[in-house]
Amino acid sequence: MKKIALIAHDNMKEDLVNFVKTHVDFFKKYPLVATGTTGKKIMDATGLDICRYQSGPIGGDQQIGADIATNTIEAVFFFRDPLTAQPHEPDISALIRLADVHKIPIATNISTAELIIQALKTR
Repeated sequence: MKKIALIAHDNMKEDLVNFVKTHVDFFKKYPLVATGTTGKKIMDATGLDICRYQSGPIGGDQQIGADIATNTIEAVFFFRDPLTAQPHEPDISALIRLADVHKIPIATNISTAELIIQALKTR
């Protein structure tokens, strides 16, 4: 079974944690990977088992990108902060580009995340 990836910028971590808590029954059906701090926060709040990669700015985004490139990711939930500049913006752009190239759905906000969950539930 393919994995679900979870990523959130600092100002969006609580939104992603709350989103996963709301949909914990969905997420527990998939193997989960996440960038470091985001994964820890979600694990602490939900008890879900998550393979934690490096923090995003030090390579976690790229580790998830490698999973996308090797066709082991079903979807990415990446709650981005659109109003704060990120020092690792090139890595973020590369991750989104990889998702587009490999036709992997990527949710960057709660509305899109809800749609992806509904679509995956119907498979």
